[in-house]
Parts: sequence; C-alpha cells; structure tokens
Amino acid sequence: MEISQLLKGVLDLAVLAVLREEDGYGYDVLRRLRAAGLDEVGDASVYGTLRRLYKAGLLTSYVVPSEEGPHRKYYSLNEPGRARLAESGKTWQSFASTMNALLGEAA
Repeated sequence: MEISQLLKGVLDLAVLAVLREEDGYGYDVLRRLRAAGLDEVGDASVYGTLRRLYKAGLLTSYVVPSEEGPHRKYYSLNEPGRARLAESGKTWQSFASTMNALLGEAA
C-alpha cells in the first residue's frame, strides 16, 4: 500500500492537527508534518491543502513581515476548524480501530 494514497485521505486532518497547537506558515506546516513522521508529504500538497481549508472557512490567515525575504502568510485554526478537527478525529479513531481489529484477526 502506498503512503501517498493514504495521505490524500488524511492530509486535511493532519494539517488541522498541526495547527491546533500553534499557527504556522506553509513551509513550517510542511516541516512539522515531516517531523511527525509524514516524510512523504509533498510541498504542493500542503500548500494546496492550506488554501483549500482557508477557502472552506476552517482557517484564518495573517501576514507577518520578514526582514529575510518575502512576507509569510500564517494560518490559524478557527472555531469551525476546531470543530472539523474534532469530528474528523473521531471518524479517524473509529476507522483506525476497525482496521486494527481486522488486521489483528489476520495476524
């Protein structure tokens, strides 16, 4: 099973989870996902996911000036985003529990 296929289904959840504790800009979110073990996640996927979640009203954004290059657009989890994270987290837990039970029977 390819990790990239699994990531497509859970990248929204992973990005929301990363932003739960601390706001972040695109590369920062990517770095944090990779540090958590999602090494296969692509740059374009993360930037596209941030834009999509923002357009869906699940994130807010603000710009921070930088003296070392272009300004950075930070994303922050808002209340609808927190609600989606909670809902999607429950769905994931249920799904993972079912898969663990199925895989346990096969082992």
